Amino acid sequence: MGQSPLQDKSKAFAVKIVRFYKDIMIPRKEYTLGDQILRSGTSIGANTRESKNAQSKPDFIHKLSIALKEADETQFWLELFVETNIITHQEFTMMNEPLKEVIALLTASIKTAGGKQ
Repeated sequence: MGQSPLQDKSKAFAVKIVRFYKDIMIPRKEYTLGDQILRSGTSIGANTRESKNAQSKPDFIHKLSIALKEADETQFWLELFVETNIITHQEFTMMNEPLKEVIALLTASIKTAGGKQ
């Protein structure tokens, strides 16, 4: 930890997604859908980390924009899981609240850098 709030929270969310997958998705045998959220949820942090080494401002904005798209996809999977009773509303909230924080930080960072929301 100690990078930036965005990097810290996106990495913490990636750890949370891995644990969610291991603790919730695997025992419920939701491998296919679980793999989808594992990929998109960990990609947020990976793209945020990549933005540190962006070659230009447009590249920085692009990497954060990809992270934002992945965050939106992750939110879709969470909504689908709760609406199909794969997870409880409590489990949804446990995952969605930190995701909303990451989305807000990504949106603000893109806007501050001069990119579109």
